[in-house]
Amino acid sequence: MLKRSPLRFPALAAGMLSLLVGLWTGLERLGWPLPEPRAGFSAVHGPLMISGFLGMLIALERAVAFGNTWAFVAPAFTALGALALILGLPETAPALLMLAGSLGLAAVLITVLREERQPGAAVMALGALAWVAGNLLWLSGFLVARVVSWWIGFLVLTIAGERLELSRVLHLSRARRLAFGGTIALLLLGLSSGGLFSAVGARLTGIAWLGLALWLAANDAARRTVRQGGLARFSAVCLLSGYVWLGVAGLLAIRCGAVVVGPLYDAVLHAVFVGFVFAMIFGHAPIIFPAVLGVPIPFRAAFYAHLVLLHASLALRLAGDLSAQTEIRAWGGALNAASIVLFLLNTARAALTADLRQASGRRADAGIASRAGS
Repeated sequence: MLKRSPLRFPALAAGMLSLLVGLWTGLERLGWPLPEPRAGFSAVHGPLMISGFLGMLIALERAVAFGNTWAFVAPAFTALGALALILGLPETAPALLMLAGSLGLAAVLITVLREERQPGAAVMALGALAWVAGNLLWLSGFLVARVVSWWIGFLVLTIAGERLELSRVLHLSRARRLAFGGTIALLLLGLSSGGLFSAVGARLTGIAWLGLALWLAANDAARRTVRQGGLARFSAVCLLSGYVWLGVAGLLAIRCGAVVVGPLYDAVLHAVFVGFVFAMIFGHAPIIFPAVLGVPIPFRAAFYAHLVLLHASLALRLAGDLSAQTEIRAWGGALNAASIVLFLLNTARAALTADLRQASGRRADAGIASRAGS
């Protein structure tokens, strides 16, 4: 049962603010001369984008689906943590609030797991625990470069768990289920071995990403729905293209080993965050946003514009990273941000158009009823 607590509006507003400020600080980090409210402001880019926006969005969607009021504690604490980051409070405050939000999400997903006992629910619960682990490390004072692998693990495990859950209708063979479980185990081993911060952990993590990308590309229901039209095809194209970028990130991590700074670090992280995660968001937004907000978002062919721009700009960014051309990387990053802004504009336009049509239909119905009554 869906439940839409009033908390969803301020939480979503904080998430959107996190996204916009995150894009702004990301451009600053790429060297674009944008005004900075205070020294070191660009350092909030990673935590804002991952926890403030993506973590809040996942926590909010899970709370709506779960249907109990207490579940909205998770997005509420996450939103407060994002605001604390933006306002420049000492790092302990946002880290504590984000930790509380991640613990709330973990509690929701563990409760769901106890009720459903499905592999997909178990993987999503592991994802929430990976977010908890990352936030604990962040609270303990570890560098974001050390923490980010756990945050990536949160997102990858969450998406993989959701896709496994939706693939139940395909009646996967035991061998395929075991192969999926093996990639998840390898990912957890890579994270516990240091993730991208260590050579061994990075390569184990990279192999897991590559294996998971191949498994999803071969077994996801998107392989069937891509043959359909409209929203079903668009969502499938988003998913399948996102798996390509997860595989690219895996290959880069295997090739490079430990990466903590510089262009290779940028390439690996953004292949996952931009290519994989945002492709998933683009594909699911017309489904998730109506469930959260109660506003329909009908599919429009214009949605392909922000998807194509996302992938083209990311290819440009990685070309700049791998050739050590900072100007190319900066332009690729700027166009990454433009694709996300275009996504927001296209989504808002579709929702507004649908709302106007509904209002027009209600007025027409009222007019018919009035004439009939007279």
